[in-house]
Amino acid sequence: MSTAKPGRATLNLVLATVGFLVCFWAWALVSPLGPGLKDRLGLSFAAQSFLVAVPVVVGSLGRIPVGALTDRFGARLMFPAVSLATVVPVLVLAYVQDSYAALVVAGFFLGIGGTSFAVGVPLVSGWYPPARRGFALGVFGVGMGGTAISNFTTVRLGDAYGEKTPFFIVAAALVAYAAVAAALVRDAPGQRAGGSALRRTAAVARLGVTWQLCFLYAVGFGGFVAFSVYLPAYLRTAYDLSTNDAALRTAGFVVLAVAARPAGGWLSDRLHPVPVLVACFGGVAGLAVVQAFQPPLVPVGTAAFLGMAAFLGAASGAVFALVGKVAPGDKVGAVTGVVGAAGGLGGFVPPLVMGWVYGIEDSYAIGLMLLSDVALAAAVYTAVKMAGLARPCSGTATAG
Repeated sequence: MSTAKPGRATLNLVLATVGFLVCFWAWALVSPLGPGLKDRLGLSFAAQSFLVAVPVVVGSLGRIPVGALTDRFGARLMFPAVSLATVVPVLVLAYVQDSYAALVVAGFFLGIGGTSFAVGVPLVSGWYPPARRGFALGVFGVGMGGTAISNFTTVRLGDAYGEKTPFFIVAAALVAYAAVAAALVRDAPGQRAGGSALRRTAAVARLGVTWQLCFLYAVGFGGFVAFSVYLPAYLRTAYDLSTNDAALRTAGFVVLAVAARPAGGWLSDRLHPVPVLVACFGGVAGLAVVQAFQPPLVPVGTAAFLGMAAFLGAASGAVFALVGKVAPGDKVGAVTGVVGAAGGLGGFVPPLVMGWVYGIEDSYAIGLMLLSDVALAAAVYTAVKMAGLARPCSGTATAG
């Protein structure tokens, strides 16, 4: 795989990144609508949190079978399939915004868009050698900026051109990408593996490193997902911002996290992912404590959230730099599916906890302190328990 032509590798990296971005744009459509739907439908904080979290958990768990299927059938088939499957719930969302139950059902199937992550990682990993894989996967991770596009555009397009407009635009983008992917995406030579997807998933579940990576990604990417889906509601409630202002500030958080992800991969290629992860998790722990005291939004609160965005983005890049180094080459999709599911689930729990705690205590401080505790635990765990991975890794290691 390391002998692949650079031009072909670059093309597939670009195609994977664009596909990830478009699918994540669709996956995040519910979040910026959350505050408006809360007012429109008279939802409680818990009900709003559940609504925005449903696509997250479905997209996360769906990565397990989709990752294994990508190992079996290749990204050339799976990218168009995932994109087209996401079109239907996007269009349904345009017509059901007066029914909470219908929104939950549509959000459930919208989660398919979140599984695109488990298609792109094995595609990119197959085209790049271990020494360059961290940076390449970090670039691919820029696709999570689709959530920023959603936060920047969904409410504004709906206000300016009608509430159905953003859904029609996203559906058209998904169809266009599916056509381009079917024509141009190519799996790396020898990347696809035969055999049962179920057996391959069971095999990677027996690798100890899979579960170590799951925990780290649940904290890193899970923290990013949690903030990207819940920050609009938090900013509106804690700082009395308008829906538009909250969505734009959330988009800024996402953009910085996206920009930091390649940096995390690049640093991991040069230093190793373990020290990068320790620094990132330690930074998140400290800044979460600062924000727990709800300082003024400008400048302290803004600096705290932007700092957490940078650390969480870099940590996400570092975890998958580690996946690219230690996962068996023919099981990268299956490992990615399991680890990616853990990351998404890591983003599912905090919004529910934050909504539940706020409903009882009328305060977000407890939730933020819990985030600090978990991030600090991740930093200590990485430094102590994963020290063995700090030695130079090969692309075929199967650490257990």
